[in-house]
Amino acid sequence: MPIPPGPPVLPLAGIRVADFSRVLAGPLATMVLADLGADVVKVERPRTGDDTRAWGPPFVGGDAAYFLSLNRNKRSVALDLATAEGAAAARRLALDSDVVIENFRPGLMARFGLDFERLWAERPALVYCSLTAFGESGEAASRPGYDIIVQALSGLMSITGHPGGEPTKVGVALLDVVCGLYAANAIQAALIRRADTGRGGRVSVSLFDASVAAMVNQAANHLLGGLVPQPLGNQHPNIVPYQLFEAADRPFILAAGNDRLFERTCEVLGRSDLAADERFSTNEARVRNRGSLIPVLSEAFAARSAAEWLGALEAAAVPCAPVRAMDEVFASPEGAAAVQIVDDPERGPLRLVASPIRMDGSPTPARRPPPRLGQHTDEVLGELEP
Repeated sequence: MPIPPGPPVLPLAGIRVADFSRVLAGPLATMVLADLGADVVKVERPRTGDDTRAWGPPFVGGDAAYFLSLNRNKRSVALDLATAEGAAAARRLALDSDVVIENFRPGLMARFGLDFERLWAERPALVYCSLTAFGESGEAASRPGYDIIVQALSGLMSITGHPGGEPTKVGVALLDVVCGLYAANAIQAALIRRADTGRGGRVSVSLFDASVAAMVNQAANHLLGGLVPQPLGNQHPNIVPYQLFEAADRPFILAAGNDRLFERTCEVLGRSDLAADERFSTNEARVRNRGSLIPVLSEAFAARSAAEWLGALEAAAVPCAPVRAMDEVFASPEGAAAVQIVDDPERGPLRLVASPIRMDGSPTPARRPPPRLGQHTDEVLGELEP
């Protein structure tokens, strides 16, 4: 059946989300929901708002680029939850919503009268999502949940960096991103269940649990193989060669993920003898003997420019890529296509990374620019039952 023309039908249209989260994981989760059509109402502290509004430079119109990257398609309400008036308004909003999401430390939502038990008793259809650092009970429950802390505790830093070098964090708060995506997925699953049962419920994701889950094969290498993974720089623990090489002018990535791709790589190098060598003829053998193979490949790749090698490898259908800087990313056709211009009457046009989700072949629209602090307070509160 052909897809009808026109803008995509957004699947979460009509779903209201009361968003009490801030910083990264929660706001990313709610931006995914907002991009898919949900009416996300972002509840912020008066005067200061979400911490990330101040996490700059750079700033645009008084708000940091960090904040602007995570909060399109939302409305902002400024409420002081520590006051009776603010807590009462927040409660009305929560009970008028389909989803509540929060990432306060355990127990704080209960202090405001916004805990799951009290809200669900009045609205059993409510889906309530809690994001925590280390769960809601146990000795670690009160520990701070900054991404770099969990990069250290989850093992990610122990496998990132070069052999013999210091443990290294990933250059973006990737574990918060992973946690936020798990949360968005869990919320939508709970909404699907509600459509069948009429009842909502509670979902929770801890940053630590999501981060350990993100260790995937490295975690399995230990749990199933007894290995303690070590940092390998840009090398892969289970595939060889799958890493960075230095050409004569700049680095590039080679991803020869199977034996046939390794054979093609050797043909490009004029070293078919390497593929025939029993030390390197299978991936298992190459992993065991990487110390002998990689210096040979590195010496060969250093003799010519990256453009020459990339052209030859691509012609042989071997996966490879230059290591781009951010300006090069957005100068490329695919990078430029990932940018969405969001009209903002206050700040001017904003160039932001678009949602990667396509609905019926079309990108999800930017219906609203990232809100100014408290921009929609009167509007939203006027929609609620007194």
